[in-house]
Amino acid sequence: MKKVVRPLPPDWGAVEQLEKSLPPVALQRIESAVGRIVEAKQRGGKVVVVTGSGPNIHEGVTTLVAELIRVGIVDGVTTSSAVVAHEMAGVLDCVKRVDGREAGVAESLLPHGGAFELTEMTGPALARLGEELALDEGLIERLGQAQGRSVIKAAGNLGYPMGLHIERLAQVVLRLAKERGESFEKVAGLGADERTMLGAGARAGVPVLVTIPQLVGGGAVGLAIGDSLSVSERSTRLAGMLGEADVIIESAVALTQEIHDGPFETHTGHGIWAAWEGQPTWSLEGRSIVRIDLDPALEKVWQAERDDKRVQAAINLGRPKTKQFEVPFRMEMSGFARLEGSLAVTGDIGVVWPVMARRLARALGVELAFVSHPQDTALGQSMRDWIVKEIQPLDRERMLSALG
Repeated sequence: MKKVVRPLPPDWGAVEQLEKSLPPVALQRIESAVGRIVEAKQRGGKVVVVTGSGPNIHEGVTTLVAELIRVGIVDGVTTSSAVVAHEMAGVLDCVKRVDGREAGVAESLLPHGGAFELTEMTGPALARLGEELALDEGLIERLGQAQGRSVIKAAGNLGYPMGLHIERLAQVVLRLAKERGESFEKVAGLGADERTMLGAGARAGVPVLVTIPQLVGGGAVGLAIGDSLSVSERSTRLAGMLGEADVIIESAVALTQEIHDGPFETHTGHGIWAAWEGQPTWSLEGRSIVRIDLDPALEKVWQAERDDKRVQAAINLGRPKTKQFEVPFRMEMSGFARLEGSLAVTGDIGVVWPVMARRLARALGVELAFVSHPQDTALGQSMRDWIVKEIQPLDRERMLSALG
C-alpha cells in the first residue's frame, strides 16, 4: 500500500489574499457562518455538509471537507453518487483525450464529439489494476500512440481503464454492503483513501450518505448505491443525520428542498403525515442553514424574505413566486429563504471554502494539513496536480481486510 503523503502546510497567506478579493457583504456572511459553526462545536453540537458534484471535486472542496472530518469539525456529509464514484477512483485523474474512432473504439459507444479517454497511470499502478481487471493492452497501446491532449478531470468517469474498473468494482461493494446490511458508501469508505470524504468518514465513524435526489449519476456506482439500501431506509438514515445537525452547510448543490424535507421533515417539508402516523420525524426549526452558491437569484429571494416576508406571503396566498420575484424560481428557494436560521453566502465555493476554513481553524484551535484553493489560480493548479498524484483509488484488499 502506498504511504500517505500529506501536502505542504497550507498557504494561509494566499488564503488571506482571497479574503481581500471578496466583497464586504460576502465576508460578513462568512464571518456569521463561522460564528454559528464555532458556537455549535464549542457546545458539542454537530455540523453536516451537503455537497453537490462537479465544482466541489474540481475546486478541492471535497478534499477539504475530508480534512475537516479528520480534525473533528464536520460530523456528517451528504453527497451525490457521482462524487462517490470519483472518490473511489481517486478524486481527480489525468487523462489523455483522443478521437476514439482513430483508436478503434466503436462509434456507437462514443459520446458526442467522438472523444475517448485514457487514464494516465504509472506502470506499477496499471499492473496493480491489471490484477483485478482484464486489461485490453492493445487498446491502451493504441490510445497511447494516438494524437490527443492531457487534461485533469474527475477521476474514473469516461477514462479507460479506471472508469470501467470502478463500474465493475461497484458490484463487489454492493454485494458486500447487502451481506452486512450497510450502505454502499460505508463499505466503499473502508477501502477509500483517507483524504476522501468516504475514507475520512469511515475512519472517523462519520456518516457519508448519498441523498435520494442525487442517486442518479456515477453510472453503475449510482445504481449500486441505490440498491444497497431501500429508499425508506436511506431516507430514515438521512433524516437521522440531518436531524442531529445544528448547522447544515450547503455547497453548490441543487434540489436541497427535497434533500431536507424528504418524507420526515416537519417545518417546511412533507413530514406532517409521517408525524400524524407516529413515525419519527425531525424539524429544521431553530437550525442554521448556510448555503454557498453563485446564484444571484437565491440571494434576491433570501433578501426579500428578510426585508418584508414576501416569500411566506406569496406561499400563504398561493401566488406564483416566479412572476412575483421575476427570477427563475426553484422550489428550494422558498424553503431556504423562509428559514429564520438560513444564511446565503453568494460566492465561488473555490474561494469561500478556504476562507471559511482558515477562520474556523483559528477560532477552534485546530491545525489543518490541507486547504483548497480556486482551480483557476496557480496554487489551485498545484493542488489539483497533488490530488492526481497522491490521492489513490479505492484499495480492494484494504476494504476486504477491514470487513474481516
